[in-house]
Amino acid sequence: MSETQMRATVAAHYSLTSFVGRRRELDEAKKRMTESRLVTLAGPGGVGKTRLAVELADRSRKAFRDGVWVAELASLEDESGLASTIASALAVPDQSNRSATDQLVNYLRPRQALLVVDNCEHLLDGAAKLVAELLDKAPGLRILATSREPLGISGEHICLIPPLSTPSTDGVYETQGLDHFEAVRLLIDRARSIVPDFSVTDENRDAVIQLCSRLDGIPLAIELAATRLRALSVTQIGARLDHRFQLLTGGNRVALPRQQTLRALIDWSYELCTAAEQLLWARLSVFPGSFDLTAAEDVCGFGELEADRIVDLLDRLVAKSIILAERSGEQVRYRQLMTVREYGVQLLERVGEYGVLKARHRDHYLSRAAGMVDRWCGPGQALSLAAMRADHANLLSALEWSVNTPGEIRAAAELASLLRYHWIAGGFLSDGRRWLDRILDQQDGPGPEHGGALWVAAWVCLIQGDRDAAAVYLTACHEMAEALDDRILEAHAAHWSALHQLFSGNPRQSMALYGKSIGVHMKAGDTASALTGLFQLAMAQTYDGQLEAALDTCSHVLQLSSTHGERWTHAYSLWITGLCRWHLGEMVAAKKAATEALKIQREFKDSICTALSIELMSWIAASTLQFERAAELANAAGAVWAGLGTKVEAFGPHIRRDSEHSNETVVRELGRQRFMQLAAEQGDLSKDEAIALALGSNSRPVAAAKTSPLTRREQEIAEQVSKGLSNRAIAESLVISTRTVGGHVESILAKLAFTSRVQIVAWMANEQGTSGTPEPAAGSRPGSRRLTGAAP
Repeated sequence: MSETQMRATVAAHYSLTSFVGRRRELDEAKKRMTESRLVTLAGPGGVGKTRLAVELADRSRKAFRDGVWVAELASLEDESGLASTIASALAVPDQSNRSATDQLVNYLRPRQALLVVDNCEHLLDGAAKLVAELLDKAPGLRILATSREPLGISGEHICLIPPLSTPSTDGVYETQGLDHFEAVRLLIDRARSIVPDFSVTDENRDAVIQLCSRLDGIPLAIELAATRLRALSVTQIGARLDHRFQLLTGGNRVALPRQQTLRALIDWSYELCTAAEQLLWARLSVFPGSFDLTAAEDVCGFGELEADRIVDLLDRLVAKSIILAERSGEQVRYRQLMTVREYGVQLLERVGEYGVLKARHRDHYLSRAAGMVDRWCGPGQALSLAAMRADHANLLSALEWSVNTPGEIRAAAELASLLRYHWIAGGFLSDGRRWLDRILDQQDGPGPEHGGALWVAAWVCLIQGDRDAAAVYLTACHEMAEALDDRILEAHAAHWSALHQLFSGNPRQSMALYGKSIGVHMKAGDTASALTGLFQLAMAQTYDGQLEAALDTCSHVLQLSSTHGERWTHAYSLWITGLCRWHLGEMVAAKKAATEALKIQREFKDSICTALSIELMSWIAASTLQFERAAELANAAGAVWAGLGTKVEAFGPHIRRDSEHSNETVVRELGRQRFMQLAAEQGDLSKDEAIALALGSNSRPVAAAKTSPLTRREQEIAEQVSKGLSNRAIAESLVISTRTVGGHVESILAKLAFTSRVQIVAWMANEQGTSGTPEPAAGSRPGSRRLTGAAP
């Protein structure tokens, strides 16, 4: 999934249904956003806070140069994961060992963006602290939060989101005018997706009024009720709710507490399910995020529910809107709404199955992680990584339960170590480091699980450039291998000690250690570890001056990986082949190898191999006197390194010297001013853009911009003026105050020596090469919109 698609996920989900009503709340919230950088939409569960926030963000997206993001906190159980969850939602590419909060701050500081933080109520203290820090350190950031309770931060503007407007049961209404009430309009809209010819008639008018009123205008309740129109009439639904409400309120229908209404509907939905459906509903609540059918069958199919019954029961729960089905091509995943899942958790605790389900949930993903490792040296690596990315919330939940449950720490260590490729190749270095550190702090004695966690933690540390921490873990791993007399564990300790030596500038010492470990890997049948050690050995040989030996090693890896259909080490071996050819002065062969390595990264998106391959392509361009191309590639590699949160120096002094020498040559030949100009023209590239640039033509992706006397914000306002918008309209469009707009307009007039707005219109027309005819105001053009933003 691309970064833009990630930001669009929530909007795409809601775009399947129309947005009904809420004009007053939208206007109020938009006004609040011009007055404060933090606006919280507060209200009861199910009232539609998320839907309103997404709609508001969509309508405001043009006001934010660097885009709009949505971070969903509903599946998060512990506030310690707040920052990393938001960083994941923003696709922050920083995989350094900095805290997730620091990664977020560093990413957001230069950006003008809107962040929607959804469902804060269960993590209120942690969310408040993180939001306050982000706003303090990222001046261009605005935050729109949703919560059942305000965050309580100084400067926070609160918009209370009430239920939809409903007709009074005491009122007298004409049938044709009932849809002026938002709750009725929503019921009609959603009902027609079930019963296309549904309408309010004289016959069902009173039942519609009763239903909307008794549901207190709660959108989620109305939507759930609408799904029952498959089999029931409005009158029948109302009669059923009437019985449930009497049970909850002792017959006092006038004083129905609003917070009880949604519970009543969920209770009722629960009672409409069969006993088997009810049990599956409860058991599925163990999944904090989405899940697939196999997971549902394996985790929930036991005891009274046999695994082969799950598919039919799941289908029925989807039909009853208890479970949502999400399709991506031929892949289908499922999830529960937060309120429905919370209800299921309570049911699970009531029947005493919570601990059993959490253990089965952990064991399922432990088995999947083990299967990924077992099958790693073969085809399907990229698909395995994608599957694990989709289950990331489940993996972290499994780790969290295992760490926090007495007697489960060894299973936590085993899971964290088996997720090695998810952490390294999947792009979750920071999460892997945090959990491995936490697990190793709690280990209760030597064992194979502990030993595996030690060498995987050392691997992660080395990739992050934290050689000191890696050394500590490796020492402990050596000691444990000796204590357990475990040759396999000792081979892993030697393997990653070899990489530590290589990255520390000692290739000869690392080669000796690789010699010890690779043979053991091969004898043990661990071809994946052997291939990893071999391509790293080739790098050590390269920087020990043994270029022909390095090429032979790479050739062996390429042949062996091709035999197995393996692509990950294949790409790294291609990169090292290119590195050797470059050292030998064979530029055509070097470029071919580097290009092939980079093509594989279009699928894998391994930031390390991507950055190293683009770096090498820059060195090749410099060596062939293509200095502007070399500068472009160096800047592209720098963008990937920056996103990863590390630098080429982390990979040892030898490769650092190669990089520095090439960059110094390019700067000397072009001049620092031209080098910097090229970087400015290129702008900040995403990883995908960097790969596209390196694999594309020699032309720059961004043309040189005209020099303008206006700041970026003034340029934006000048564009709005040229469209004929008033200061007030511009303020609403850009989500700033009218006074601020007026100040910018005055500054534009002064800088351009103009006296009227008409001159700004003419000047913009000349700059853009248009006729100067103002465009329609935002929102007046036909066509749908979806939540998106500029790629970071």
